[in-house]
Amino acid sequence: MVSVVNLVLMGAVIALHTLIAAVMTRFFRLRLKTQWGYILYALFLIPLVLFVSTLVFSGVFGIGVDLGSPTAALGVMIGMPLALGFTIDTLYVPPPEEYENLPNSR
Repeated sequence: MVSVVNLVLMGAVIALHTLIAAVMTRFFRLRLKTQWGYILYALFLIPLVLFVSTLVFSGVFGIGVDLGSPTAALGVMIGMPLALGFTIDTLYVPPPEEYENLPNSR
């Protein structure tokens, strides 16, 4: 039986994964000058970080519920936060080119 505490902790982990995906996508958008570069890095590096985080949270700490199959677990813990984080950064945060008054770096 699923407890309320496990559901709340799993929701917190999914929210944390979404935040990690959005911040990493933003970092790649700021650092990489090519249009497709940040997309490729986001599609290959962010799932790796989320996978390691999922292993830590579900294995070491035992957070989460039994979703029935590994495919469903990976979809919920990695796929959904990746899609949400990427979408939040790409659609709702202004692109780096819109900022005019950035400080000079020396």
